Amino acid sequence: MEIKEFLLHRSYLLDDSKDEDGFISDSSFLGTCLPYLNDTKLIDTDECNECYCFIESQQVKVNGYIINESGERLQLLVINEDALSPSASDEQLMISQKAIYDKLFARAVNFAKKSSKKQLGDYIQDSSPAKILNTLLSTVEGLKQIDVIEVLLISPTATIETRGEQPQSKRIEFEEEKLDVTWTEGKVREQKSIVVLKKLIDLNFLYNVTVSQGNRAPLTVDFSNYRINCIQAASEDNYESYLCVLPAVLISDLYKYYSSRMLEKNVRSFLQLKNSVNKGIQDTIRKAPEKFIAYNNGLTITATSSEIIEEEGKLYIKNLSDFQIVNGGQTTATIYFSHKAGLDIGKVKVMAKINVAKNASEDELDELISDISAFSNAQSRVSPVDLRSRNLQLVKLKSLTESIITPSGKKWFFERAKGEFNTLIRKSPNKKTSINKEFPKERRFTKEDLAKYYTSWGDVPFLVKKGGEKVFRLFIENISGDGKNKKPVTIDRGFYEELIARVILFRSLEKLYGNGNNAIGQIRSAVVPYSISILFKSAAGAKGTDTFNLLEIWKKEGLSEELSQVMVSLMTLMNNIIKKYASSDDYGEYSKRAELWNAIKECLEIKEFVDSDNFKKVLKKYAQSREDAKLAQRRKSLKNEISFGPLYEMVRIYSNTPEFYKQIHLKFFNALKPGEIYKLEQLIGSVNSGQDIQPQHIDFEHFLLDKIRVDSPEFFDTTIFESGSLLKDTLDFIVAKYNTAIENGQDIIGEFSGVRQLAAAKGASNTAVYDEIGKMLRAGQLPTIQQLKHASVYVSLLNG
Repeated sequence: MEIKEFLLHRSYLLDDSKDEDGFISDSSFLGTCLPYLNDTKLIDTDECNECYCFIESQQVKVNGYIINESGERLQLLVINEDALSPSASDEQLMISQKAIYDKLFARAVNFAKKSSKKQLGDYIQDSSPAKILNTLLSTVEGLKQIDVIEVLLISPTATIETRGEQPQSKRIEFEEEKLDVTWTEGKVREQKSIVVLKKLIDLNFLYNVTVSQGNRAPLTVDFSNYRINCIQAASEDNYESYLCVLPAVLISDLYKYYSSRMLEKNVRSFLQLKNSVNKGIQDTIRKAPEKFIAYNNGLTITATSSEIIEEEGKLYIKNLSDFQIVNGGQTTATIYFSHKAGLDIGKVKVMAKINVAKNASEDELDELISDISAFSNAQSRVSPVDLRSRNLQLVKLKSLTESIITPSGKKWFFERAKGEFNTLIRKSPNKKTSINKEFPKERRFTKEDLAKYYTSWGDVPFLVKKGGEKVFRLFIENISGDGKNKKPVTIDRGFYEELIARVILFRSLEKLYGNGNNAIGQIRSAVVPYSISILFKSAAGAKGTDTFNLLEIWKKEGLSEELSQVMVSLMTLMNNIIKKYASSDDYGEYSKRAELWNAIKECLEIKEFVDSDNFKKVLKKYAQSREDAKLAQRRKSLKNEISFGPLYEMVRIYSNTPEFYKQIHLKFFNALKPGEIYKLEQLIGSVNSGQDIQPQHIDFEHFLLDKIRVDSPEFFDTTIFESGSLLKDTLDFIVAKYNTAIENGQDIIGEFSGVRQLAAAKGASNTAVYDEIGKMLRAGQLPTIQQLKHASVYVSLLNG
């Protein structure tokens, strides 16, 4: 059963990776999978430097690479292209032999080895993006910089164990390697060993990320070789605390192997050694290492389980699961880079407090860590912003996507939690075609996409290029307020319309820039946000009387021909000046730096462009006075904004029919708790009697269907039921009329009175219900299910 689910999930991944012609490339599949790696914190950005290179004669292949922010960790990404074929059989996609994966890993490892020995120069053209990676690994600077190479093999295959009647999911661990490199600096011959790690990203991994809705992969650290003595400081029902002293060599090794993964819950990034705090730590290591433990505040570590052994009356830490350093991230990184710089850390010891949250959920662990950060005086205050998908602002935004339609009558789908769209399809397999038609890929976005698109309309394109946690945190802080000086952004219709305009602008420019041989260049992920920031800076960000009217993009649901043409010209220019002003040939990496943006936004080429007649002409067409913009926003904010989300949830449940939930009751009765059975029976009773469903029962239905999807997904394939769409069509009709009235500033009651007259002319019954609905909507209230049923008579006549 589990393997069947893996293979089904593969079909979703391939669907998401298809281009307009239905073709699946290595590049598109890589783009589909990167968010999974980012969600689980295996990488710290969803932006990678694509550099496809396949040299069959050298047994070399690499698809992309990522260098972490501190520069010492290189991640090579390689795709198993043989498994991308839509026609591949299930047998071909089930792999039990480790040797098959070893050969695929070897391609990327060979790239690193041969590059370090300068053996690939003749095989890679100077214009190839892989040339930059090859140069990094073949120069003295690169070899000194990189300490760890992690190969991430992304393979749409199921890894299985063949023993037994049915194939079972299997996890394979791959051996660590050493890449010994040498170089000459001056007259001195230097050498070092680069650690080579391997991680398989197979269907087993990708499916489980979806099931867990993007929760990170827990990190388990084994301390067996270090003999860490500890004392128990507290033992309560839900947590234990231990105190211990860690040698700096251990801390350096941990950072080397796990990098930012073990600092994921530490909201502060490493601030470089010029930071006064970090410089002080390094000075102590250099001048008084034996006093480090007295001067330094130490580390605070959390875990969700531990293995503590007792020997001769002493306690020793054997391993910690879900290991996170939540206070002391700067200490950890500074010890590592001091060691890398040649300082002796043999005498340095660090005090550590370890809090083990027993039987803790992800939310409980987040709360514990938030409290640790809030009550710690060791470092500056950090806003306890909620970065999870359940963030209240994101919940509000999700509701708006379900309520607001575009001027042409379409909707956008906001995937607030990982796998939400595919879960929607899985829960309603007979509606897959209609769901995909209603929400095509170009009108769907994730919360990570949202952060990138929202932040791009601003003055930090280098952060947009970084992607990942940094831009997402900035976005959440911007819309939530930092709890001190700012107020949360009002998530209303005006916010939503401008947000979708930003999405359309960003995606339109990506399309205009192009891909492959027809593209402007090879640095689209930098050129697009940099170009948008120039537009922002020249119009919306200026201090003049006018601002850029993003709502024109919302109304047109696209860019005008004039705006498209001028932005193509700007992107062409930007493509050239990024190369001109970058102090590195690795334009993708260098465009993540603020200094490049600072140089470009004030350069002569940009000044001449924004002063050109064509650019000014376009700005004038999209200009809106700041006063008019404020008035428009105020008018929209005065409306009784209605969230149709709860009603859509009720309609979805009604459309499934009582028979569907009766089958759940019959099949899973023995697996449900008495309270769950009661809620399910209440829900069935509501649907049978045509009553509105209570919010707690809707929440329970979500919980129950998600549980079935994880534990017994075959239920959705074997359960046959007739679902209806008339209620949803009716609600869509009412929402469209409501949106028309709001957009055009019309009276809502008058709009629905007009519908009542048309319904009566059509010979429909219960036409007075449209007057009732109009009055309720005007008062900011949702119609009832019974009113929808009465209103559906007219909609059924319209549908023929």
